[in-house]
Amino acid sequence: MILTVIIVNYNVQHFLEQCLNSVQKACLSIDSEIFVVDNNSVDASTSMVKEKFSDVQLIENTKNVGFSKANNQAIKKAKGKYVLLLNPDTIVEEDTFEKIIEHLDKNHEVGAVGVKMIDGNGKFLPESKRSLPTPSVAFYKISGFSKLFPRSKIFAKYHLGYLDNNEIHEVDILSGAFMFLRKKTIDQVGLLDEDYFMYGEDIDMSYRIKLAGYKNVYFPKTTIIHYKGESTKKGSINYLKVFYNAMIIFARKHFSKKNASIFSFLINLAIYFRASIAIFNLAIKNTILPIFDATSIFIGYKIAIPLWENYKFSENGVYPKEFLSYVVPSYIALWISFLYFNKGYKKPISLKNIIRSLIIGTLFILLFYSLLNEEMRFSRILIIFGFVWSSISIVLIRIIFHFLKIDGYSLNSVKKKKIAIVGENDEFERITLMLKQFEYKLGDIWHISLSKKSFSSEFSGSIENISDITTLNNIDEIIFCTKYISSQKIIDIMHKMAHINVNYKIASHESFSIIGSDSIDSVNELMDISNNSIGKVANVRKKRIFDILFSAILLIISPAALFFVKNTKGLFINISKVLSGKMTMVGYLLAKNVDISNLPSIKNGVLNPSDYFSSKKIISKEVAERINLQYSNNYQIVKDIYIIFRAFKKLGN
Repeated sequence: MILTVIIVNYNVQHFLEQCLNSVQKACLSIDSEIFVVDNNSVDASTSMVKEKFSDVQLIENTKNVGFSKANNQAIKKAKGKYVLLLNPDTIVEEDTFEKIIEHLDKNHEVGAVGVKMIDGNGKFLPESKRSLPTPSVAFYKISGFSKLFPRSKIFAKYHLGYLDNNEIHEVDILSGAFMFLRKKTIDQVGLLDEDYFMYGEDIDMSYRIKLAGYKNVYFPKTTIIHYKGESTKKGSINYLKVFYNAMIIFARKHFSKKNASIFSFLINLAIYFRASIAIFNLAIKNTILPIFDATSIFIGYKIAIPLWENYKFSENGVYPKEFLSYVVPSYIALWISFLYFNKGYKKPISLKNIIRSLIIGTLFILLFYSLLNEEMRFSRILIIFGFVWSSISIVLIRIIFHFLKIDGYSLNSVKKKKIAIVGENDEFERITLMLKQFEYKLGDIWHISLSKKSFSSEFSGSIENISDITTLNNIDEIIFCTKYISSQKIIDIMHKMAHINVNYKIASHESFSIIGSDSIDSVNELMDISNNSIGKVANVRKKRIFDILFSAILLIISPAALFFVKNTKGLFINISKVLSGKMTMVGYLLAKNVDISNLPSIKNGVLNPSDYFSSKKIISKEVAERINLQYSNNYQIVKDIYIIFRAFKKLGN
């Protein structure tokens, strides 16, 4: 046997499906075998493999054993002369394997091969080629010098920025997303080191291959798409900690004790430094506008209180100092909280959400005001004033930001997407229907045909003119239909159009998934160690406590809540069921044929995650299951709060 392809999967069913489709096409003329090692996914990945890829050898783990151990399980069974370790969030060209095998057959000193990788927007991924992370190389990377001097042989050594991306080079380190190895090389240097749960195993394996006298080669004569390359989570504190700790393991294993200590110190310093910057930036980003709002409301009260005292009482000092020091800030905190939880700070700005949030907040304040002792009640008029002034000042701030053209603060309505679908008539019509189901804000839909046949849309063109069509018509998104266009052609177009600001997605004719870097199918990372399952004991406890507290609050404010809930009788029935433990406030989306058997068990919900959306369109089975999976795998109480506030009127359903 010539080739063994090994794919480790964890909760990325739709990426895996497209990856396997591309791998099978690339293996058509090669004697090969394909392994999928599943690390206890709960998204129906395994059933999809069994149903659609019966020739694939599936290894089902009962827990997430990590990337290295999962790969080793399949390597031990591999029969191929060559072994490819491949991420499931990749798409390979039809001749990728043939080109690499030909190169390896001619160059026996090469032990492993990596390829040119691009992200979901067609941009080159620098991790396609890397240098050994020595203390100095790591320091220049961590400190940011590599970004300042991207072509320097000294400062840009980590990603070898001085080497031509389109030329074959011998390199130190290959990416674990695509590592094509000789089986005899693995037999000689050993399996992947299982000390690395995630990240770092590719650095370790590449280094051991070099120590054994083989070469690691960067081979850009073929290109693959690697979606994870542009993942936003790569900038997260959790990612930095896991990735750099993997580098510390490598240093302790392969460097001298002195160098390893220096390296560990630098890495830990980098983690704290980068984490501090990330936390600071996040704090500034999330608090700057609420601070503006709170300050403007407070200034309004500061000016209005003495004026009202003079007008109403003809004397100063009627209200105690505590009113401005404690009571007013409490009002402001409530208004800001309701703005936050009702998407008042979500971009693009919605004035409707802002006013609605302030109205609800004011009703809460008036309700609690009525429950206070007489000596603690100051003035309903000042509460109403606060609402009016808050509405005026907050809207005014948004208008100012809008005219200053500050990013994300446009008051224009949500822009409708202009989409181009590349394929023939049948796929054009199928994808158009899918887009409507996925709640896209659809504008013009262009049909870009691969042939000279008649088009399905008045907005039509030929693939030869795809670049001009995209630029001239301000296309936002291009969807490629794999039924009529090869992976190689898709990758070539994406790479050539990388300079154009457009999103790309790929629609496989074998499934209902539309995959892209910002696709709704992107439910999880490859191995999301921050997975926060709703089934965890702590989350079960938190959810129950939240249900009880919120139900109690609903009972207290029920006179006001009745104005917003459609079915008042149903509201009290639902509250009683939640308090008794028969229901939860937010549960799974239950619909015909929707499978939740693989998800942690929770009570039926008064609401479900789809209630967050206002659309009344019918949700397909696949979309419903993805919504449930996302809710289950990454549970946070704040998500329940978001859903409840978005669908408050449905609490009586």
